[in-house]
Formats: sequence, structure tokens, C-alpha cells
Amino acid sequence: MSSPLELEDAQARLLDMLVPTPSRPCPVESAAQLFLAQPVTARRTQPPTDLSAMDGYATVGDGPWELAGESRAGASFPKAPSKGMAVRISTGAQMPFPADAVLIQENARIEDNRLVAIEPPTPRYIRRAGFDFHASDTLLEPGVRLGAAQIALARAGGLSQVVVHDRPRVAVIECGDELCADPTDCPPGLIPSTNGAMLGEMARDAGANVARYGPLPDDAEAITRTILEASGNAALVVISGGASVGPHDLVKPALEAAGFTLDFWRVAIKPGKPLLVATRPSRNGGDTVVLGLPGNPVSSFVTGFFFMVPALRRLAGAIHCLPQAVPMPLAAPLPVGGTRREFLRAEIGSGGVCPAEVQDSSALLPLARAQVLVDRLANVDAAKAGAFVPCYPLANCGYAWSISCSYQPNTAPVAARRAGGMEVAKNPCT
Repeated sequence: MSSPLELEDAQARLLDMLVPTPSRPCPVESAAQLFLAQPVTARRTQPPTDLSAMDGYATVGDGPWELAGESRAGASFPKAPSKGMAVRISTGAQMPFPADAVLIQENARIEDNRLVAIEPPTPRYIRRAGFDFHASDTLLEPGVRLGAAQIALARAGGLSQVVVHDRPRVAVIECGDELCADPTDCPPGLIPSTNGAMLGEMARDAGANVARYGPLPDDAEAITRTILEASGNAALVVISGGASVGPHDLVKPALEAAGFTLDFWRVAIKPGKPLLVATRPSRNGGDTVVLGLPGNPVSSFVTGFFFMVPALRRLAGAIHCLPQAVPMPLAAPLPVGGTRREFLRAEIGSGGVCPAEVQDSSALLPLARAQVLVDRLANVDAAKAGAFVPCYPLANCGYAWSISCSYQPNTAPVAARRAGGMEVAKNPCT
């Protein structure tokens, strides 16, 4: 039996198997959450002319100034003011040529029908033509996901449509005799199925169209039939459960019966070791890829986070597929790392990151409350409170909002913080 792959090696092997979906033109306002297949190039200059950034007066020369009309947003000023003249101007209005400064409203007063400056006008309040972008500038690169700001930018650039990748199709299969489809009517000895719903939501958030199957019994023929059905319309098939070595773990023989070839099995992480990837040539060219995840909910979530979501982002055309860790300080010490690289569910408090006391791979409550996954390398040294550790942010319901609210970074120099100079609250997770 081969040794488990390191996380990064396994991720690279999976992503190399996948190619982005076909591309198509799409109206800008219908392209939310899709990934660009072609760059967005500006067709106009923004702003197209010099504009005022404040309410006040556009001035020519030194004051006091004679008033010469008004420049309003959305209208051009018909005549050029002469030296010693000023034009009333509103925010976003065109600067009348040859005015070269703005006297803001707060610094102006009228004396004897002439404009007088309390403080001198300044060109600082002029938005110069093209300061945002110029026609022919590349506004957005291929692989960028379109959100609210990107849609606004594309429209400001003069585009009504963009070229995007289609949403990838993913099938999510949940397996296990112990699973009950109806959580409101779950007999003793069974547990409500959770992984299909959880993985389906993660996939939708990654931009995929999702088809769900199961929960299926631990029956090789039923699993094989479902794999064959699911793989007919999906570039990626995700199976939760049945990927380990027990007598009821039947995903590997079911995949073999369905014509799939095992590429790799087991990854050196905790939770999530019994992960597998298998492939089969598809009718449309390329490969259909099956990603087998552990059945324990936390293991399924963690492997979904590090493998399923990056795979779907790759299929969707993302320029960056893998999650990125950010360094954050520990609110409390951590012991020496274990024999496998571990991802700890953790909340963020006033003192920094606080790993949950319960790290069992079946415990959903700490997972639902977690805001980050703390990355602990195998056999790593113990870490003191205040030490910085790599953390992967999670978008877990409303808890993600509290990251910016509850964590107050220490203002001490970085070197001091890394040496353990972080102040820790008495109750670090409040």
C-alpha cells in the first residue's frame, strides 16, 4: 500500500485532471458569480473629462471672483469663464475650461456680490479625466469571478456583455446504511443525512450547478448504478462515505465496476485521510473525475473545502483555485503537532484564534461555529499564545461577519508579536 499523499501534491494532481467549462457571451447583469473567460477591456475613459469632487466653486485665477453661472452634474458648461471668474459647481459636474481649482463650499463666502475664499481653492478637489481608467485599458483579467463591484466596473467601462465560463455540473452522492433522509423522522440507530446538503451548498457557493443523489445504502450495485447515472451529466462526481477500508466501504469496487480507474487514495491530513480520486474518459472528451470523500461530516467538510471547491473553481475557470491561508495569532497555547497535518476548527476572539475543545470528525457544532481552520503541520513544535499560525477563513453563516468585529490586532511590531508579545484576554474566546 502506497503512502498517503501530501496535501499540496494531491491538490495538484486533482486540478491537473480538470479543464474549464466552455465559454459564452453573457449580459453583464446576468454574469454574477461566473468567471471571466476573456479579459474585460474598457471602451471608454472614466471619467471622460475633468470633474469636481466637491460642492463649491470652480475658479480661474486669483480671487475675489465674479460669479459666472453654474455647472451641474450631467450637463456641460456652455461658456469658458475668464480670469477672475468662478462658476458654481456640484460634485460630479464638469470642470469648465480653463478653471483649474475648486473652492469648496465650506471655505467660501459672498461679499459685495463677489466670491471670497476663507481658505484658497485647490486642484486637489478635481477628478482628472481618466484617473480611474482609460479606453483600451484591461479592467478585469480572465479567471476573475464577477461580483457586484466587477459588474459595476464592466458597465462603467462601456460593456453590456462579457465572455464567461459556463457553470460546472457536479453530482453529489451520499452513501451509508446509517443515514436517514428525513431528519424529522429518524429511527433509533440511524442519523440524519447531512453531507449531501452540506457539500451541495458548498458546491453552489463555488458556482456549480448541483445534482444530489441519496442517501444510498451500502450496496455496491446501487452505488455503481448511481455513479453511472450521475457521471453522464457531470464533469465532477463527489461521493461522501464508503471510501475507507471497512467491509461496508464499497465505493472503490463500485467505481471499478463503472469503468473508473483509481488515480490516488489517501491524503496525509486529519481529518480527511481516506480521500480518493478516480477518472474515466467522458463522451465529450477529457475525463470525468470522481472525488471520494470520507463519511464523517467534519472530514467531508474539510476535504470538500480543500479538494471539491478548488476542483469546481478550476472547472468554472478561476485564476486562483486553492484557498489561501492568512497568519493569525493564537489566543491560547497549542501542543506539539501530531503525526499528521491537522486542520483545527477555531473561533476568533479578542485575543486571537481559539481552537475548539472538541475536534472530533463527527462533531458538527464546533464546525458550524468555526470561523477558520488552523493549519497544524505534522510534528510541529508547540506554539505559545500570541504566536502566529496559518489560518484558512471560512464563510460559515453569520459567524464570518464577526471576524472583523471580534478580533482586534495588537499594534506591537510584527517581530514582537511573532516572539509571543501578543496580549491575551483572560477569556480569549469572548
